[in-house]
Amino acid sequence: MPDHRPSKRFGQNFLNDANIVGKIVDAIDPQPGEPLVEIGPGRGALTRALLERVDRLDAVEVDRDLAPELETLATTGELTVHVADALAFDFAALGKARGGPLRVVGNLPYNISSPLLFHLFSQLPAMVDMHFMLQREVVERLAAQPGSKTYGRLSVMVQTQCQVTPLFQVPPGAFYPEPKVTSAMVRLRPNPADAPRPRDQAAFSAVVARAFQARRKTLRNALKGLCGPERIGAAGIDPGARAETLSVADYIRLADNACGSSEPEKES
Repeated sequence: MPDHRPSKRFGQNFLNDANIVGKIVDAIDPQPGEPLVEIGPGRGALTRALLERVDRLDAVEVDRDLAPELETLATTGELTVHVADALAFDFAALGKARGGPLRVVGNLPYNISSPLLFHLFSQLPAMVDMHFMLQREVVERLAAQPGSKTYGRLSVMVQTQCQVTPLFQVPPGAFYPEPKVTSAMVRLRPNPADAPRPRDQAAFSAVVARAFQARRKTLRNALKGLCGPERIGAAGIDPGARAETLSVADYIRLADNACGSSEPEKES
């Protein structure tokens, strides 16, 4: 492929380590006939390897200068390059067009990783699973459990939607240009249909945001004006607890039973 100067605007760090590419493909284990979509294929290192395992691949690439060269990679399977911003892409429509829910993979630009994840979560019924390369610290936050220093708002919001499985770390030398951080692969699989979910997503988001915004405060103080200590206690939650000690299920129960009222509770 002709030289392409990586774009800071698009947060481009191109994967160029064949061993890492092989580990990613093995972790995904794509099968012929599965609808597979790659976000941010870049110069196509992973794209080539995926096309050796599947008969069809969709790729979403925001950099239109890369599209013509990517299209030449389709020697063993059919490749459709969508020149589009993944943050605005309709993955649900693509899944419908491909006849089933999608398997999504990508080396995500670190500057848009969180908003992109939530964009995908808004279309989660269209996903079978997701395999992403992210900054190692982000993967640690996604998978963090209550009581750990890395457990926070992102942990709770993501785990409400998906099962999170960290896979392996990737050193900076696996990319060009080398990022200043270590990366990691993670698998996200939508929670089963019978998994607990908040009744009111807006109320749930507000509770989690408020709790972690003041994570050093007790819930009694952090949630003041949103729900009072009596209602927190009635939901089976200690008002003297702090945000990082509550499980995902605790936050769902808190939002559903203590803070879900349309009007803030007045403090006594």
